[in-house]
Amino acid sequence: MSSASASPPRIKFWGTRGSISVPGPGTLRYGGNTTCVEVRADGEIIVLDAGSGIRSLGISLAKEFGAEPIKLSLLITHAHWDHIQGLPFFKPAYDQKNEIGILGFDGAGAGFSEILAEPMKAPFFPIAMRELSGRIGIRRLREMKFSLGKVQVHAIFVNHPGVCAGYRLFTSAGSVAFLPDHEPYGFLHSAKSNHMTPEETKKAATEERSKLVQFLHGSDLLILDAQYTDEEYQRHIGWGHSSVTTAVSLALDAGVRKLFLFHHDPNHDDTMIDSMLEEARRVAQESGKELTVKAAHEGEEVVLEN
Repeated sequence: MSSASASPPRIKFWGTRGSISVPGPGTLRYGGNTTCVEVRADGEIIVLDAGSGIRSLGISLAKEFGAEPIKLSLLITHAHWDHIQGLPFFKPAYDQKNEIGILGFDGAGAGFSEILAEPMKAPFFPIAMRELSGRIGIRRLREMKFSLGKVQVHAIFVNHPGVCAGYRLFTSAGSVAFLPDHEPYGFLHSAKSNHMTPEETKKAATEERSKLVQFLHGSDLLILDAQYTDEEYQRHIGWGHSSVTTAVSLALDAGVRKLFLFHHDPNHDDTMIDSMLEEARRVAQESGKELTVKAAHEGEEVVLEN
């Protein structure tokens, strides 16, 4: 897009839900599609995760660009189904004029290319990854810092079952951090923790949280897992997701400007998310610190400005 570099960076939510898509009357406002976020910044189109929301994004891009080629980068945080299930239905991937770079880290015991190809193997899907018409480049990430055009990207491994990355995108108008799946460090998903004493586990947890706070420090916008209420989290320790209070606490400690509660639980309707947002704002206000808190809405656009 010739005008992209002249426009302020913007973020659009195409899928805000976690675990499984839940369309229906109870999820109309916050959305029922699983994780997918589009970032337009400094001439780049960067897509974060390929949940079911990427289908609608693909239709929109095809309509916007028409006969013009689409070039974009797709960053995958991890291979859980709700973060890759929409890729076989991404329309631009079926057009030979389009160039799509897909980037991510190897998973537990599996290479990144193998991970992407698995859902499209017979008998699960009629078209194999290698049969897609678009120019698809799959890049296994080895470094925690890299660039997509003028956008600098930093990665960090977060606390979630298997291998799961969070990303921070540094644009000309500020930074956007994306951690859709993350559990507070009170429970460690590292295999090494199985052989630690309670004291060692506590020390490791403190160190890992400090690293994450530093990674996020000063982010202009943080899109963060806040799947559970505090009460629900007590019944889901070890499941790999955060509660509202722990999400706000992390954002406050990192000096984030704006927090978007994300990865909404499939059992939570719009009214439930409203109440969770109210609680999050109460916690933020009582801290005395400056933090804007919102709950991510499917279809919502956010402009990032200096």
